[in-house]
Amino acid sequence: MPSPSFLRRFLEKPVPEPEELGIDHAGASLPVTFIRSARARRASLRVDPARRRIVLTAPLRMARGMAVGFAEQQAGWIAARLKRLPDRRPFVDGAEVPLFGAPHRVRHRPDQRGTVWVEGDEIHVAGRAEHLPRRLRDWLTAEMRKRLTPIVQAKAERVERTVKRITVRDARSRWGSCGPDGAMSFSWRLVFAPPEVLDYLVAHEVAHLVHMNHGPRFWALAERLCDGPMAPPQAWLKANGETLMQYGA
Repeated sequence: MPSPSFLRRFLEKPVPEPEELGIDHAGASLPVTFIRSARARRASLRVDPARRRIVLTAPLRMARGMAVGFAEQQAGWIAARLKRLPDRRPFVDGAEVPLFGAPHRVRHRPDQRGTVWVEGDEIHVAGRAEHLPRRLRDWLTAEMRKRLTPIVQAKAERVERTVKRITVRDARSRWGSCGPDGAMSFSWRLVFAPPEVLDYLVAHEVAHLVHMNHGPRFWALAERLCDGPMAPPQAWLKANGETLMQYGA
């Protein structure tokens, strides 16, 4: 006889693929990505600044018309949020890129071969023009890891915990995470943020090595692990987080 867990999985409704919608507003069609979620309890809208889109999430059992109707009622909000998204900041010759908060100008160096280096307030990228975005992103990711690793290790030693591994990747929804096994992950885009922002986020994730929640003891430990007050970097991320997602886009 099949187990209850097997029957539950068998009877569960499969999650449909995301659907691209156009929501009419003031003579324009607003792009919205419609997704179903087994965890959702109601229809909701959120901004995905990395992909420059609005995401409509609805429970599996909610009628499609009801979910779309909810988005249509919020058309004004959708239009305003899309308009507020920062401009894209592609990696091209002459672009300005903040390296740990300090403005740097990107300089393409086709006369040199496959490397990236810093001279003063300029980042020089050698090689062919079509390789510049990937080469610069790879270099920035490596710089992020180089700066990040000793900060994580130092703070982990303060709480007498071990970090299993540190991953730097293109996280779309969180700046950092800490798993129950002690594995940590951070967004490579933090390479653009000021040092105090990176310090705060590392303190936040290292505090999770001790408290896997956001209770009072967690926040007290995170604050002790920060080299400075937490409020300024928290406010900076809230104000500038969407802009960080536009670099290299």
